[in-house]
Amino acid sequence: MRNLPRHLTLLFMLLTLPALAQIDKNQKALLKEIQSSGNYIVGMGHSSTLRQAQENALADLAGQISTNVSSQFEYIMDSKTKGKESEFNQQVNSIVKTYSHTSLRGALEIVVKDEPDAVVVRYIKTADLDKVFDSRREKAMTFARNAERYEKDNRVGDALSYYYWALALLRSCPSGNELKITLGLNEEQLLINYIYNKLKEILQNVQVSVSSNTLEEDGTRTLGLHVDYKGQPAVNFNYTYFNGERRSDLSTLQNGDDALFLPASLNLSKLDIRAEYSCEEEANMDSELRDVLMNTPSVPLQMAKMQLQGIKDVAAQKAQETQQPVKIAKSDKPVTDIAPNSTMVKYMEEAEAKPFLATISKVEQALRSKNYSSVRDLFTPEGYDMFQKLVSYGNARLIRTPDVRFSRLGDEITCRHFPMSFSFKTNRRTFSENVIFRLNDDALITEVAFGLEERATDDIMNNSAKRYSEESRKLLVSFLESYKTAYALRRLDYLDKIFSNDALIITGSVVSSAGYGELQPKQLQHVKYTRQTKSQYLKNLQRTMMSNEYINIHFAENTVKKSTGKEIYGIQIKQDYFSSSYGDTGYLFLLLDLEKPQQPVVKVRAWQPDLDPTIQDGRLSMADFIF
Repeated sequence: MRNLPRHLTLLFMLLTLPALAQIDKNQKALLKEIQSSGNYIVGMGHSSTLRQAQENALADLAGQISTNVSSQFEYIMDSKTKGKESEFNQQVNSIVKTYSHTSLRGALEIVVKDEPDAVVVRYIKTADLDKVFDSRREKAMTFARNAERYEKDNRVGDALSYYYWALALLRSCPSGNELKITLGLNEEQLLINYIYNKLKEILQNVQVSVSSNTLEEDGTRTLGLHVDYKGQPAVNFNYTYFNGERRSDLSTLQNGDDALFLPASLNLSKLDIRAEYSCEEEANMDSELRDVLMNTPSVPLQMAKMQLQGIKDVAAQKAQETQQPVKIAKSDKPVTDIAPNSTMVKYMEEAEAKPFLATISKVEQALRSKNYSSVRDLFTPEGYDMFQKLVSYGNARLIRTPDVRFSRLGDEITCRHFPMSFSFKTNRRTFSENVIFRLNDDALITEVAFGLEERATDDIMNNSAKRYSEESRKLLVSFLESYKTAYALRRLDYLDKIFSNDALIITGSVVSSAGYGELQPKQLQHVKYTRQTKSQYLKNLQRTMMSNEYINIHFAENTVKKSTGKEIYGIQIKQDYFSSSYGDTGYLFLLLDLEKPQQPVVKVRAWQPDLDPTIQDGRLSMADFIF
């Protein structure tokens, strides 16, 4: 019993008394084996309730494990903890406790005594200890692989956070500095060194510059911000800056451009930008990751601090001087509708776009002056309702004078590239969005939406060209933009209209049918049924919308497949969900019926928190349903 905690020794002594021997012979024999063999790691908990005794036993087991593995965590020691054994042991204990919500839940249990004076023993074999850490090592490698893919797609913000999260997970594993992986190069290498090098390399290739410097009438200064990665606009980038009083809210930049709003008196020669890579709010999507970030020492990256360049070279102008009229974007390269690299769909010529440009110019002036009612006659009633929701979506501000582009689909005209910034009073968060306006032939705005990332639209407009028509591709882009915006602007009426009354609604791994079997999963092991009507789903969604100051959805990595002979499409897309109280990342599948192009119908909505190893490609698809 030399390695057995003193309280367990006392427990086994008590068990020899008949009055306390409430366990059967097999359990008593097992306890004796645990006591005498030295092959087990044991935790004990006692409390007035059984549940609390179980939790206490689990926490105690984690403490015993940390004693066994503490020497394997020396690689995370810094200059502050070296030589301070008690502080180091406390740190290791906090790290090992993060396994209590995941791997240690599988530890075996013996209830020695029931309530009201419950006593519980939790134990694992010493030989099985390494298995406790296996899933986290694998998760660290998965995060690193995702980061590598995001970097290739110019998603700088995602690449930095996923590499850092992989690093944090790795630093919570015993001997995490010894884990090797084949990643990026053709030979095996230490993962921890690879991640450090990639984080530094990415930060070295981020260029932050000022595109404009405007003094507003209210005494604030607006700096147009542009971020490139390896010479190309960053698809996304998370950052903060010092605004003269404190670090700013966390800002998420999209497609290279954003704006900083500063007091006019701020000394711009010392303005700094800090790339945010830990992104703890987004990390809430994964309870294990969140616990790790809270309980492992942070890793400061000095290269994340960037001096904002070019401020002195951009002369300050008064707002009235910079209010150039909205114009149609010019480019020496062939430009196309939506997708920058497509050669199939052209933008409208300037002469044709003139009446629509006049409408957008007046809207831009109304946004600057915040005199929104002055443009009410430029909208249809439904369009103006959406516009009011847009300007009420946080503190809505223009990033710069837009260089817009127009395209046509039947009787509908779409105006793109209208950059805006949205911040929120009770949450330290700012988003930039490419706002979309849809107009009719009378130049009235019928709809307002948030645009997709260029990569997402390019996937649809280019990669699917041989499978379905140009009109269908544009309809799919338009639908996805309207769909994600409906959650942000609380458009329950739109969601009610597009969901089939018999739609399959899948939340996580749970499938619920809103009717009597319009569609069924082909392989039942993929999903579990619960009864939920469409109205119940929308009612729950309304409750979520009302309880959050904001909801913001980003789409990326989409794949679209078409049903043979029918205008039915399966859309697989990665979804990042942000709200004031919750955030997650997962995979969304939508089965969309476009048989009536102006009346899209969602027949299946499926969300997965992670890739499913039992499904080909990891994600639900059209092949998983019979229709």
